[in-house]
Amino acid sequence: MAMTNHQQLSRILVAGCGKLGGDMALALAKNNAQVFGLRRSPENVPAGITGIGADLTKPETLEGKLPEDLDIVIYCLTPSSYDEQGYQDAYVTGLTNLLNAMGDQPLTRLFFVSSTSVYAQDDDSWVDETSTTEPSRYTGKHILRGEQAALSSIHPATVIRFSGIYGPTRQRFLEEVLEGRMNPQPPAPYSNRIHERDAVRAVTHMIELALSGKKLEDVYIVTDCEPVRLDEVVEWVQQQVPCKAPVEDARKGGRAGSKRCSNQRLLASGFEFRYPDFRAGYREMINSLS
Repeated sequence: MAMTNHQQLSRILVAGCGKLGGDMALALAKNNAQVFGLRRSPENVPAGITGIGADLTKPETLEGKLPEDLDIVIYCLTPSSYDEQGYQDAYVTGLTNLLNAMGDQPLTRLFFVSSTSVYAQDDDSWVDETSTTEPSRYTGKHILRGEQAALSSIHPATVIRFSGIYGPTRQRFLEEVLEGRMNPQPPAPYSNRIHERDAVRAVTHMIELALSGKKLEDVYIVTDCEPVRLDEVVEWVQQQVPCKAPVEDARKGGRAGSKRCSNQRLLASGFEFRYPDFRAGYREMINSLS
């Protein structure tokens, strides 16, 4: 992946180099790319990544900061506040400011990190990249506006819609089950998830395709191979490890409707999962508890 057409290290900017973006940056640097990580606190960029200090909601902080001759930009912001302004800033304003600051320098590919929350389906139906996106909440609406800004920019762009990310550094759901704070009633809504390591691997896979001149689609759903009802996940965890009895105010369901996300387009691109279903990921996490 390190080689581009001019036989130099590929130059990659991760805009929003927080937890997920930082993991992506490290994985890319291990593949011998030259990686720049942009965040408000550049001292928190992982070791080995060139930090850039800027606030994407304040265009003046970007002046003179962006590296030239970039091959890839990954836009991976999370809201600084979880209200409407926070989502507008993170997904729309920040991207617009970055694109303006980059001017007309050509990119091989712009990757916009999105979410399956752009789908409002709540009827257990399957959704894929061609399904209707009519989010009912402001969160999904602003993310969708960011997608549209990326895809309508002057750069070739790919939107990556992640389902719920879980893993060793994202244990909240597992902890809630262990503590008896999850008690969904069957049949609970369908849930969709992606292990954090596979989330990062999917992005590096797509970047490899882009840098080697392969065709990429404009949207990919990145989720594992088994949508599953929430009560089935909870019951499986309870069978693997001692859990506390459900508390009185335990959560009864999910927060994201009920849909089944298809990863067929991702699989067709040649991606192979290390954690193809929730059992593979949670079993490893449970084993590490002992």
